[in-house]
Amino acid sequence: MNDAIVDAANKHFASDFFEARQRFRDYVRKAAVGEAAIYPSPARGPRGRELSTDVAWFGDRRAPKVGILVSATHGVEGYCGSAAQIDWLAERGYERLKSDEAMLLIHALNPYGFAWDRRVTQEGCDLNRNFVDFTAPLPHNAAYDLLADCLLPCELDGPLFVAAEATVEEFRRTRGEIALRKARTSGQYRHPTGFFFGGFAPTVARQTLERIVSDYCLESRLRVLIIDYHTGLGPYGYGELQCEQASVMSGYQHARGIFGPSVTSPDLGTSSAVVLNGTQDDYWQRLLGDRHVYVCLEFGTYPPEAVRSALRADHWLYRYRQGDIETDLGYKIRRRVRQRFYPERTDWKEMVLYRSRQVQRQMLEGLQV
Repeated sequence: MNDAIVDAANKHFASDFFEARQRFRDYVRKAAVGEAAIYPSPARGPRGRELSTDVAWFGDRRAPKVGILVSATHGVEGYCGSAAQIDWLAERGYERLKSDEAMLLIHALNPYGFAWDRRVTQEGCDLNRNFVDFTAPLPHNAAYDLLADCLLPCELDGPLFVAAEATVEEFRRTRGEIALRKARTSGQYRHPTGFFFGGFAPTVARQTLERIVSDYCLESRLRVLIIDYHTGLGPYGYGELQCEQASVMSGYQHARGIFGPSVTSPDLGTSSAVVLNGTQDDYWQRLLGDRHVYVCLEFGTYPPEAVRSALRADHWLYRYRQGDIETDLGYKIRRRVRQRFYPERTDWKEMVLYRSRQVQRQMLEGLQV
């Protein structure tokens, strides 16, 4: 066992959003060489506490090559990304930057979801489906329309629930598992309380990212590499480097050149994810084209059905039982969601930090390619 990395894992993973944010701020302050900024959120956390996205820049503000680490695009998944960012700070990763390099840490891009242990933003949107062009016709997910009421029935047990599950299972049997995953997860823009809702307009979190990009003049850089931390998909503890369709096959090839053959692609069928609409990479592609490489670093947790049932309970709570959000029932559901996306086990934390350090090293080497 690597005692050093186990110690780091036990220190850097927080118990909630507020502890994670404070640790991030403390490490940035301790570094004394970074430039910190706070982007307040209009949303509020439990007990009305203030929320924010925190940012730290290391290196020359004019550096042509920039690495970016993003945590909590999907709020509750922020435990992982935050710990990875804090680990980079604790390991003094900024000391390894060359004169033409900089690193930007975006902590808790979706602070509402992180604070409330939800994947979605305060608007109920999946942020990683929200980066579509809202001036153009929105993607239409007809299969989701067909299954919407069955994916999120008004009861979580009893005859109505059993009938809904039977309909979903019949869809799986007749059309296949991949078709069901695409229907459910690729993104939909008609059912605001449903799963993987991409929104009717840009979310506050998307606008925050756009402000950060503008404030740090990222659109003018020669080379930008982005690692976006996620959890909940794939084998337990494994960090899969996923490309998105937005960067097409040239983006996939560029990512392989930096991170090696473990990089996956939904276009090739090698990814744990299906092709998605409105991902963050859609935004980076529009902004930077082939001057960027985006990868989603997705750490597996538990089997898909366990994750699915927890998300269903979360959406059910906010759709049908809003009065129970801050009761024992609401807390129980929140705790279940957090456990599915953040296994509070030393082995999982150790695996996350080991893989994260490897990918961060590859990123810095890739800035010079």
